[in-house]
Amino acid sequence: MRLADATWTDVRDADVDVAVIPVGSTEQHGPHAPLGTDTLAAVAVAEAAVERYTAEFGDGAAVVTPPIPVGVAEEHRGFDGTMWVSPDTFRAYVREAAASLTGHGIDRLVFANGHGGNVEALAEVARRFSRDPTHDGYGVAFTWFNAVGEHTTEMGHAGPLETALMRATHPELVREDRIEDAREGGADRWGEWVAGVNLAHDSDAFTENGVVGDPAAGDADRGRELLALASDALAELLAAVVARERRT
Repeated sequence: MRLADATWTDVRDADVDVAVIPVGSTEQHGPHAPLGTDTLAAVAVAEAAVERYTAEFGDGAAVVTPPIPVGVAEEHRGFDGTMWVSPDTFRAYVREAAASLTGHGIDRLVFANGHGGNVEALAEVARRFSRDPTHDGYGVAFTWFNAVGEHTTEMGHAGPLETALMRATHPELVREDRIEDAREGGADRWGEWVAGVNLAHDSDAFTENGVVGDPAAGDADRGRELLALASDALAELLAAVVARERRT
């Protein structure tokens, strides 16, 4: 169930086990992929996971909320169109949005994340949400590209994994005629590392066009595999969150 498509009476009458809140970003993804890549990916994984959960795990319903489309992305400020908020603003907004669901009896949730810059902040949000004495909610944070097995090592940025997923889920938004330029202007790895420290705070310091990795290595077939792996993992996580009897 998409929360935004439901009526309030639909939600009232549903036996909702768990909510998934997709969390993304509006940031550069090279010359070939849309600024909304992270949000689109989070929503695609969330919806596929809810479909599987409903079919295989849940006695009740699972809902996907509207996505949170602006995250912690100042590292991409050098590229036009990128939006961001401070970590403090992000944490407060996401936590309060999640807490609003508990007043309707939806007290188990998962943040389905599509942006690396959100990871640390979302982990704290999940902890604080789960420890909040004003409600009985419990939540965890999930990042799709950390749940795709051996593919995870090739994550990069606007590289093979994100390009593959966009080709599988939103092919009309991938600028195929720019793939070669994206490939040639990209970097091989994220950052400039010395003694385990990244010297580059912003992505335009080490990648000419915002790309890290080879987007040509991510075709639609690979994208469908990534979607299946990530959504299967998320569905299993949803079942575990629902089964958990108490907040810890």
